Amino acid sequence: IAVVCSSNQNRSMEAHNLLQKRGFRVQSFGTGSCVKLPGPTVDKPNIYSFSTPYQDQFVDLKKKDSAFYTQNGLLNMLDRNRRIKETPERFQENQDEFDLIVTCQERVFDQVLENMSERGGNSCKMVHVINVEIKDNHDDATLGAFVIHELVKEICSSSDPESELEEIIDTMEKKKKQRFLYSPSFY
Repeated sequence: IAVVCSSNQNRSMEAHNLLQKRGFRVQSFGTGSCVKLPGPTVDKPNIYSFSTPYQDQFVDLKKKDSAFYTQNGLLNMLDRNRRIKETPERFQENQDEFDLIVTCQERVFDQVLENMSERGGNSCKMVHVINVEIKDNHDDATLGAFVIHELVKEICSSSDPESELEEIIDTMEKKKKQRFLYSPSFY
C-alpha cells in the first residue's frame, strides 16, 4: 500500500503511521517538486528538498522559532515523521509496485496517474488508485487517516477485491458522505 500527498509530511504520514500501527505494509510519498511547510507568513514557506531528513527539518524549525513551530504543530508532526522514516520520498522517484495507492488530494491523484502512464511498464500488473480528499491541516489529516484505514481494511478483508472494489468504494462514499475518485492503472 502506498499513501501519497504533496510533500510527504502531514496527510500521507498520518495515514502511514496509522496503517503501520494496524499491521499493514505501507509506504508514503509526496508528488511535489520540493517539501513545503508553513512559515511565519503565507508567502514565506519553509522549503526543503525531499532528501532533507525529517530530523534536519525539525532542528531547523526549532532553531528558527521553537515557540511558533510548536504552537502550530509542525515540530510535533516532524517528531512523528522522524520516528517513522528518515526522509520524505517522492512518488515519481520510487519504482516499487503496489497493489493499492491512496492519494489525499485530487491534484496528487492526477499526478500519480500521469506518472504511472509515463513509466511505460511491461509487467501489466494492475494497481488500484483511489483518492480520499483530505484538507491539509492536522485535524483533517487525523480524521482522513481513519477514513483511509477503514477503506484499506474493507478492501483487504474482501474475498474478491478486484470485483468488489467499486461496491466497497460506493459503500464508503455513502457512509463517509464524500466522493472518492478511483482509477485502475498498470505497471
